[in-house]
Amino acid sequence: MKGVVLAGGLGTRLYPLTLATNKHLLPVYDRCMVEYPISTLLQAGIDRIMVVTGGPHAGDFLRVLGNGRKLGIAHLEYAYQEHEGGIADALSLCEDFADGEPIAVVLGDNVTNANLAAPVAAFTVGAHLFFKKVPDPQRFGVPAFDTGGVLLRIDEKPATPASDYAVTGLYLYDARVFDIIRTLAPSARKELEITDVNNRYLGWNALGWSELDGYWTDAGTFASLYYANAIIARERGWIAPDALAGHTVTP
Repeated sequence: MKGVVLAGGLGTRLYPLTLATNKHLLPVYDRCMVEYPISTLLQAGIDRIMVVTGGPHAGDFLRVLGNGRKLGIAHLEYAYQEHEGGIADALSLCEDFADGEPIAVVLGDNVTNANLAAPVAAFTVGAHLFFKKVPDPQRFGVPAFDTGGVLLRIDEKPATPASDYAVTGLYLYDARVFDIIRTLAPSARKELEITDVNNRYLGWNALGWSELDGYWTDAGTFASLYYANAIIARERGWIAPDALAGHTVTP
């Protein structure tokens, strides 16, 4: 399996910090943000990785990551997203890199200590998503279940969430994902939505899911960026374990 880190976008929610560099190169404690999703892939045994970036600071990734060898990446490629077309649009740039193999996709602002080695090893066909219970699911894709716990659909950033779970920015897909993306129409946000991709797999009865172990947060807002820094600092022993008690961002 190959890995993809989606690290494009302008990071407008983090202005003025992202006026100087790409959001995914901002510090999360002692490393650049993008190094955390890369570590997630490497821990799962995936060392052939493509980073998709965009915007005016894309060249900064070369200075930070280089050829990837210092991080343990055996093969690193880059792709450039020329416009703001959404997650699925960014993923479409990876079709040649995937070359018919399944791919593990991680959003570049995801910080987690979850080990994906087992689900990656078990994955064969279809798609697999990872859910996490959060206090603010309206910021994410949200799974809706029936009374028996069967997944019915995924709603994109719903005003009234059907559950308190978020679809985290970690996905496993077979090669059909690129065929699906080619059929998508832009949403009201003028983007190709990854939620539409996931619902297509669900309609085919080819979507699996599991609850993510460990901590997880995105780092795309000031609050979640602060929290990501704090949980890594706590993990490294630099702040007290109870320092985050009562924090409202995803633990």
